[in-house]
Amino acid sequence: MEAVVVKNLTKTYGKEKTVAVDNVSFSVNQGELFGLIGPDGAGKTSIFRMLTTLLLPDGGSAHVDGHDIVQDFRAIRSSVGYMPGKFSLYQDLTIEENLHFFATVFGTTIDENYHLIKDIYVQIEPFKNRRAGKLSGGMKQKLALCCALIHKPTTLFLDEPTTGVDPVSRKEFWEMLRRLREQHITILVSTPYMDEASLCDRIALIQSGKILSIDTPQNIVNTYPDRLLAIKANEMYKLLKVLEGHPGILNSYAFGEYAHATFRDAHTDTHALQVYLREHGLTGVEVKDAEVTIEDSFIKLLH
Repeated sequence: MEAVVVKNLTKTYGKEKTVAVDNVSFSVNQGELFGLIGPDGAGKTSIFRMLTTLLLPDGGSAHVDGHDIVQDFRAIRSSVGYMPGKFSLYQDLTIEENLHFFATVFGTTIDENYHLIKDIYVQIEPFKNRRAGKLSGGMKQKLALCCALIHKPTTLFLDEPTTGVDPVSRKEFWEMLRRLREQHITILVSTPYMDEASLCDRIALIQSGKILSIDTPQNIVNTYPDRLLAIKANEMYKLLKVLEGHPGILNSYAFGEYAHATFRDAHTDTHALQVYLREHGLTGVEVKDAEVTIEDSFIKLLH
């Protein structure tokens, strides 16, 4: 059964009618961990705000837990949890006071749904009397997730929850999401981090308000159409310029300490390519086949 159904959703801003969300359609199954993956400005937050009834769409329709996002906004607000990208809890209240406040707003208590937040709350409970504004990024993130869960939502929306958080806290956070998923909560998470895509059941790659592809992370990687080479040399900038001038090049870009490149000929001679690069003044040249990632697939879809 589908928890979220989005059909031709559109959102524009300003007098110029700048398109933020462009005819977007997708669905999310109940109990699924679904990722909306794309860079800043891709339209992820606008989609989440419409699905949580904080913004009205300019076109299209959507249902969350069977409720229409325009007609049934009250029902949606009581059944979903929403964690916005910017920390939005009360900075002057303590951890415990924030939790009590949100539980009261939803007509419940911390004790009633403690089983949902227990694994998360035990990590911040020693600091329960500390004001939220004084918490670290990782602890703010855990508190915000507790507040989003305190009323036992059926669907959880997490808008870029790991942005600006240290790598250890990021890893912990995704482990928490996996445990929540086991409790049959539907989770939609948006992120600009391509490495987090592989942690989702399915993903939608989005850019400039348009969905580029929807599938499992593995299927998206498997459908990459070209042979991908990883190329290293002493100067990255010069390497990319030389690759751009290669007569057989399709695409090249920096990827860590290597450049990733695709060529029209899938059987490009790597030895001949090394000779070509050395002839153009590059040293320390290394060429090898690269393992395709979600980021490579995303870049391919943009071209």
